[in-house]
Amino acid sequence: MVIGAGQAGLAASHHLSQRGIEHVVLDANPQPGGAWQHRWDSLTMQDVHGVADLPGEPAPPRSGKRANDAVPAYFGAYEARHDVPVLRPVRVDRVESEGELLVVHAGERQWRTRTLVNATGTWTRPFVPFYPDIDTFAGEQFHTATYPGSEYLRGRHVLIVGGGASAVQFIGELAPITPVTWVTRREPVWRHDDFTPEAGLAAVTMVEERVVQGLPPASVVTVTGLALREQEQGAAELGAYDARRPMFERIEPRGVRWADGSFEAVDVILWATGFRAAVDHLAPLRLTSPHGGIALERVDGNVQGATTAVRDHRVQLVGYGPSASTIGASRAARQAALAVERALRETEADAAELTPVGG
Repeated sequence: MVIGAGQAGLAASHHLSQRGIEHVVLDANPQPGGAWQHRWDSLTMQDVHGVADLPGEPAPPRSGKRANDAVPAYFGAYEARHDVPVLRPVRVDRVESEGELLVVHAGERQWRTRTLVNATGTWTRPFVPFYPDIDTFAGEQFHTATYPGSEYLRGRHVLIVGGGASAVQFIGELAPITPVTWVTRREPVWRHDDFTPEAGLAAVTMVEERVVQGLPPASVVTVTGLALREQEQGAAELGAYDARRPMFERIEPRGVRWADGSFEAVDVILWATGFRAAVDHLAPLRLTSPHGGIALERVDGNVQGATTAVRDHRVQLVGYGPSASTIGASRAARQAALAVERALRETEADAAELTPVGG
């Protein structure tokens, strides 16, 4: 059983099929594309930070095409060519343990399976931090997941909250056409050299260290740093990245109140504050450690290969922690399939891996 048909889920399905393991992929979306189909229209393939190849198929090249068209088309074609056994739309409510089996619930439907690959990503779990009187704001509030595009915000004062790559991208898109104020909790760390393989390894290793300890995955920006691309130079020339302010004290109906008592009127708050792992449906399995995250077992020599849940070896998590990037998800999918193969072999389950119940 695979839950999720994004990059991680499709890659996991491929590697399971390569090993002759019968499975089904449950996808909550009505059509192919994973989270990419929900991204904003102004995000082009030239803007994205990279789409990794699915096994055996090159990813779409950089171009002016909308990412929310190009990537879903790529995923859909991949599903068709590789006969990926996807069922959709199926939104999984919970996963429970029943003896040696796991029971996957989606409304009135159920599936029993000996193993599970969870590939649900983060898009459905946008994170917005609590600030006093956030609900009193009379303007509009958006998160990265609901960003309406630059034209919708033209002419309005936008407060952008967040210190990651999305915030930098939004500033680059908005600052040339509308007033922008940028706030972060910490001083941004800028990278002025090329992003080397060594830097990438350090970032992934940092995340892996957290998940093997059972800590929630952290942002890799603290290691990789932020960089400005060509399309953000216009905003840089306007000084938009130099005018960053520390976090405000509270939100008021027409704007924000700073720590020094001064007030700034804003029309829109854009929360570029990231996402959390979409793993609530796994709660009945009690995989979470006392530290608040799902501990994964380290795989020697492969920092992106930590996929097996420490508290239940039947469960593999791909696209979680060190494999949260598209490249990492594709690599980790192979490790997950190997772990599934080992688990089935250990339980001498050489027959069908999946038994549907109730349709």
